[in-house]
Parts: sequence; structure tokens; C-alpha cells
Amino acid sequence: MGFALSDMQLISPEFESRGKIPARYTGEGEDVSPSLAWSGAPEGTRGFAIICHDPDAPLVKPGAYGFVHWVLYNLPPDVTNLEAGTSLGTAGHTDFDRSGYGGPMPPGGHGVHHYFFWVLALDADLQAPPGLTLEQFLERAEPHVIGMNRLVATYTRD
Repeated sequence: MGFALSDMQLISPEFESRGKIPARYTGEGEDVSPSLAWSGAPEGTRGFAIICHDPDAPLVKPGAYGFVHWVLYNLPPDVTNLEAGTSLGTAGHTDFDRSGYGGPMPPGGHGVHHYFFWVLALDADLQAPPGLTLEQFLERAEPHVIGMNRLVATYTRD
């Protein structure tokens, strides 16, 4: 399938699609991951992954752009929701130079940033090791993506 949107749906009880992320889930608050839930995974799903990326961040590096806030993988196929501050799954390495979720914290005065929360359905249990960067994870995962969708939210700092 590759990277194309599917019929999967991703929601958060914490914010609406295109809505503002509450401060609790940002670097200005508790900096915990928001609750997420998804449905409509395709038949044959053997695992899930979650990614959060800010393409509006003023960072460009070879082969990438924006800022990676969360890479979470090795989620089993029976998991279809995550509680706020979840400890489920395996944490990858973010652009905060650490593993685990790092909430929005755009530069002051930089305007509205868009945060893309992605859910990926995989046809294999990758058992990927901890600490993979987004690029390393996607290299392993891309051949196994059978469904995906996103939830976009916003955040700004004055």
C-alpha cells in the first residue's frame, strides 16, 4: 500500500481535528502525550505505530524537514487507544534528542504550528528495538504499512 491514507480514523478526546492542543500536552504544560483512539484498521493488522511531527518547525536537515515529537511503535494489534501519558509500546528517538513524547513548544512569535499525529497499521509485528529515529523506523516499517491516517492539531506561542 505504501504511504496513502486509508479508511482508518484517528481521534483524541483532548482536542478536535484542526483544534488547539491543550497546554497540558505541550512543553509549556505537563508535557505528556494526549489520549488517542483509532478505528477501521484493515484486516491483517499485526501492529500499530504512532508518530507526531511538526512540519512548520523552522528546521531542515538532510533528508528531513520539520520536527519529530513522537515515535511510538511495537503496539499490539488489540490496542486501539492510548491513555494520556501512555507507557505502552516502544519509544523511538525524537528531535528533542531523547526518547518518548515531547510536546509542542514552537518558537515564540513563530505563528501557528500544525502537529500531525499519525497512526500506522502494519501487517507484521516488527519487534523493532527502542530508540529508533523516525527515519530508521520508517525504513523498517514502510514495506509493512497497510493502513494509516492522521489527526492534525495546532499550537502557537506568543
